[in-house]
Amino acid sequence: MLPLHHLQAELADLGETQALGRRLGGLLFPGAVIALIGPLGAGKTHMVRAIAEGLGIADSSVVSSPTFVLIQEYDARLPIYHFDAYRLNGPAELFDLGVHEYFEGKGVCLVEWADRVEACLSADHLRVTLEITGETSRRLQIEGRGESYVDLVRQLSS
Repeated sequence: MLPLHHLQAELADLGETQALGRRLGGLLFPGAVIALIGPLGAGKTHMVRAIAEGLGIADSSVVSSPTFVLIQEYDARLPIYHFDAYRLNGPAELFDLGVHEYFEGKGVCLVEWADRVEACLSADHLRVTLEITGETSRRLQIEGRGESYVDLVRQLSS
């Protein structure tokens, strides 16, 4: 059995992934930092889109991978800052974008490929790892790092 700050879910298809992402988005709070990790094609951007829907974005079709611009901003219940570290050469490049100002702000920060810039992440954050288990199935692991995020995992688990 996983500790209370961990949650593991087997997601059979995109619909289950979207439902969990929407639920997570509904629970997020100002200043939340979500680190998304997983291989190419694991569904990180789909998860971001679902989280944005849970945050009340008017049109989730505008959510796309910000690979070439590094950050996208979206309006919702809380401002959404969507980062993509795939093309960065390391944490210093993300740091140079002024990422800490975003992390300390009132919005929600969603960082794809967060394992590439781990040194930039706040000590307290939610770590979401997606693993491909089939054509449309995924294994999702969520780890809360810090009290607010442990509480968030507990809420997701109930």
